[in-house]
Amino acid sequence: MAAGTGASASPGPDLAARVLAGERAALARAITLVESRRDDHREQARALLEELTPHAGGSVRVGISGVPGVGKSTFIEALGTYLTGQGKRVGVLAVDPSSIRTGGSVLGDKTRMPQLAADRDAYIRPSPTAGTLGGVARATTQAILVLEAAGFDVVLVETVGVGQSEVTVAGMVDSFLFLTLARTGDQLQGIKKGILEIADVIAVNKADGDREPEARSAAKDLAGAIRLVHAGSKGWVPPVLTCSALQEREIDTVWLRLLRHREFLGAQGLHDKRAQQQLEFTWALVRDDLDRRLRRSPGVAGVLEEVRRGLLDGTIAAPAAADAILAAYDAD
Repeated sequence: MAAGTGASASPGPDLAARVLAGERAALARAITLVESRRDDHREQARALLEELTPHAGGSVRVGISGVPGVGKSTFIEALGTYLTGQGKRVGVLAVDPSSIRTGGSVLGDKTRMPQLAADRDAYIRPSPTAGTLGGVARATTQAILVLEAAGFDVVLVETVGVGQSEVTVAGMVDSFLFLTLARTGDQLQGIKKGILEIADVIAVNKADGDREPEARSAAKDLAGAIRLVHAGSKGWVPPVLTCSALQEREIDTVWLRLLRHREFLGAQGLHDKRAQQQLEFTWALVRDDLDRRLRRSPGVAGVLEEVRRGLLDGTIAAPAAADAILAAYDAD
C-alpha cells in the first residue's frame, strides 16, 4: 500500500498505460508527479493528465470532514470496507491543511485504517499541500483524475479540522459529508454555519451503547437547525442521520443518502456542478502559478527586503507595499 515518495525526471511513455491498467506502483508514481511543484514535473504531469482525463470522471466523489474526535478514520474505514464489499474500488485522499505551514503531512500513518489499507480494492494516499490551499486544489483535484483513470469507482477526500480547507474540498467533490458528535448542552456548539451550508449529508457518529439516545437527540436538534439554514430553498435539504462507525451500523444508510443526493442533482445537474468546479479550479491554478512566479521573480527579490523593512518599521503601508511588489514583477 505504500504510495511512493518521488518521481523520476521523466514519467516514461508507458506511465499513462500502466495507470489505466490499474498498476499500483504506476498509480503512486503518477500522483507523486501531479503533486510535485518542480517545473519539469509540472510539464510531465500536464502531458500525463491529457492522456488520462478522457478516461476519468466516472467515480462518485465524496468529501468528508468532521469535528475533532468524531472518528473520521474509523468512519472512512467502515465506509470504504462496506463499499469494497459491494464490489467497488475505493480511493482515499487525505488532505492535510497543516502542511500549508509544515510542508509535510501528519496523515502518513495508514495504521489509522489498517483493514482498509490491506484491502486490495482500496488505495489510501496522504496528500500534503506543500504551500497553499491552491496547492490543495491543484494536487488533490488532479489526484482524483488519476484515481478515476485507474478505475476507482469511489473517491473519498478526507480533510482535517474545520475552515477554508473544507470549502476547498467541497469545490472538488459531488457530495460533502459532515460528521459530528452528540454534545452535552448546546448540541450545535463548535459547528460553524458555513459548514452547515456546504454539507450535503450530516451524520452524528458514535450512536452506540449509552450514547445512542443522546446522538438521536443531537440529530433532531441539527435537523431543526438545517431547516432554518435552508428555509425557503427549493434545493436539496441535507438529511441528518445517526451512525456508529465502530459497530459499522447505518453506514449503508449514510452511503444511500449520498447517492440520493447525486440522484437529486441528476445527470445535467452533476455535469453543471463539475463544469463549474473546473472553472473555479482553473482560476485556482492561475492564482497558484502567479504566486509561484512572484516568489521566483528577480525584480520582486530585488525590492523584497526594502518592502519588508518598510512594513516592519511602519514607513510603508500594506497597499503601497503590494503595489511596489507588483510593479517590480511587471518590470521583469
